[in-house]
Amino acid sequence: MLASALEIVDRDGLSGLSMRRLGAELGVEAMALYRYASGKDALLDGLVEAFCLELERELGEGEGEGLAAREGIESGSGAGAGERAGDWRGGLHRIARSAHRVALRHPNVVPLLATRLLSTPLARRPAAVLRSDERILALLSDAGLSDRQAVAVHRAFTAWLLGYLLVELRATDDAPEEPDPAFRIGLHRISAQELPRLRATALALADPGGPKALAAGLDALLDRFM
Repeated sequence: MLASALEIVDRDGLSGLSMRRLGAELGVEAMALYRYASGKDALLDGLVEAFCLELERELGEGEGEGLAAREGIESGSGAGAGERAGDWRGGLHRIARSAHRVALRHPNVVPLLATRLLSTPLARRPAAVLRSDERILALLSDAGLSDRQAVAVHRAFTAWLLGYLLVELRATDDAPEEPDPAFRIGLHRISAQELPRLRATALALADPGGPKALAAGLDALLDRFM
C-alpha cells in the first residue's frame, strides 16, 4: 500500500493522493484501506516511513563501500579521510549524501519530512523514522561524544540537512519546456526595480547546489564542533 502511495505522489504530487485514488490504484474499494491506515494523515506518515526505509537500504548498500574504503586506508591506497573507521564526520557525510539521493528520487515527499514531524510526537513516529535518529546518535556516541555533544550535533546536522533538501528541491521552473534558462524560470516576472538583488541572482539561485554544495555546507557547520 505504501509503495503504491509513493508511486502516486512521485507521479502526481501530494495533492494527487487520496484514499479513493489509492484504492483505485490497488483495485479495491477505498473503505478497504481503512483496515491498514486510519486516514490520509496515516498515509502521509507512511510516506515519511517509506522515505526512511529507502534511506536505510541506501545506507546498508553503502556499508560494503565504506569497508572497502577503510581497508584501502589501512593498505595505504589514500582513500578519503571522510571514510575512516570511527570518523563521525565521515559518517554524517555518508548519511547526508544518501538522503540527498533518496530525496532526488522522491522530491514530493521531502516537505513531509518537516510537516509530519511538526504534528507527530516523537514516540508515535514510525520505527524507521526513529531508527534514523538512533543511527546518528549511535554514530556520535561510538565516536566518544558525550550525550550533550551528541544531541547538539544531531540537532545541527538534521536541521541543516532538512533545510538543504527543501532549498535544493524547491520549485523554480515557471515554464519547464523553455530551453532558455531565463524564460524557464520566468525571470521577466521578477521586477528589476522592486527586487534588484533577487533578479540579479535568480538564475544562480535556481541552479541546484548538488552534493558538492551539500558537503561544503556540512563541513562548515561541523567545524564548529571540532
